[in-house]
Amino acid sequence: MALWAGRFSKEVDSTVNAFNSSISFDARMFAQDIRGSIAHATMLGECGIIESSESEAIVKGLQGILEDIQSGALVFDPNAEDIHMFVEAELTKRLGSTGKRLHTARSRNDQVALDIRLYLRDEIAEIKDLVRRLMETICDLAAAHTETIMPGYTHLQRAQPITFAHHLLCYAQMLRRDMGRLEDTAKRMNESPLGSGALAGTTYPIDRFRTAQLLGFDAPTANSLDGVSDRDFCVELGCALSLLMTHLSRFSEEIILWCSWEFKFVELDDAYATGSSIMPQKKNPDVTELIRGKTGRVTGDLVTLLSMLKGLPLAYNKDMQEDKEAIFDAIDNVKLCVTTFIPMLSTMRVLPDNMRAAAARGFINATDCADYLVKKGMPFRDAYKITGTLVARCIAEGLTLETLPIEAYREMTPLFDEDVYTAISLDTCVRERSSYGGPSPEAVRMQLDALRAWLETDRA
Repeated sequence: MALWAGRFSKEVDSTVNAFNSSISFDARMFAQDIRGSIAHATMLGECGIIESSESEAIVKGLQGILEDIQSGALVFDPNAEDIHMFVEAELTKRLGSTGKRLHTARSRNDQVALDIRLYLRDEIAEIKDLVRRLMETICDLAAAHTETIMPGYTHLQRAQPITFAHHLLCYAQMLRRDMGRLEDTAKRMNESPLGSGALAGTTYPIDRFRTAQLLGFDAPTANSLDGVSDRDFCVELGCALSLLMTHLSRFSEEIILWCSWEFKFVELDDAYATGSSIMPQKKNPDVTELIRGKTGRVTGDLVTLLSMLKGLPLAYNKDMQEDKEAIFDAIDNVKLCVTTFIPMLSTMRVLPDNMRAAAARGFINATDCADYLVKKGMPFRDAYKITGTLVARCIAEGLTLETLPIEAYREMTPLFDEDVYTAISLDTCVRERSSYGGPSPEAVRMQLDALRAWLETDRA
């Protein structure tokens, strides 16, 4: 018999039971559900709402259930409506009427709101640790390539020379912001809804501050209606995870390009690539393609959460059961993708010669040629036009700015001298870009030092 039976004159249809059930996906919150129940039972005993002996028996019984689930001695009943009812039914089976006292001054509405906050708080900590490891992997790879010159792109056209380290650290900065968003989400959600009841609190003399303290929350939620109906934290986490996946997807897209024969800047380790069923020469970057694809799935989970909430009146509605599958799916896919990305990146072979060869083509030192004239007193727009004319001449004659004779330069302006060739060399172009945040080896090392110092602080 359902624990909520009494009002009904007959059993719910079996198809409705299956449709209504959530234990197939909310069972993963068993540890959080039991942790919340232990805090609730402890508070009930301390406040004299139930006898201390009953409180102690309930706590001990819940601890036993937790141990049995973890060991595999107790398996979830697929016929249970949800994890909350499963635990309570098992407790009642073990303790009899004493177990029935656990739900005093509590509703499933504030119970589930508590469980999902506890669960997501734990998951955020795990995801942050994974992102931190990915940032460390990026920093290690960047440290080895502070002088590896490659072309930087705009519009996917070669634009200006940078280093591979500079390019990599751009993604480290994206991930640093992702870490901040995860931290902000965890901070805002760290309030306890326990004690909000179904929607209007309770007439029992409970101590919500005590249960919040026992569970590591900063405070109880300030409004009981909001306590049971708020799922902003699910949406906020979904936003943070969607943006994290977007960053991984952008990185994946570049790795896919870099692996192609058209670029050949990197080569993935065989353990992180696959072959073709018909073309024996193929080495496909399937891991990065899957990450790119799963980004759409995580974004879809966010849309599910927003769509589920947008028309709901206060307070709790059964629609809100849909929050779990969406946010659980987003979490699972983010963890899977980051976990796979770390070793894929650390084992990836970088091909510096190919990067430099690409940088040597495409006139990516043209801006430096214009800057050469500006530093000799010419207005930038005039220098820009002269350099553009020189590039057009090089294209017509099959030359580069490095191979264009000095006489051709001096035809445009006598400001050009032999030192122009030093000014437009790739090494000079990169080395002289030493402004804060730039690609010069010195500037990149400053970025690396700052990121590593931040990672150490965040770890502490």
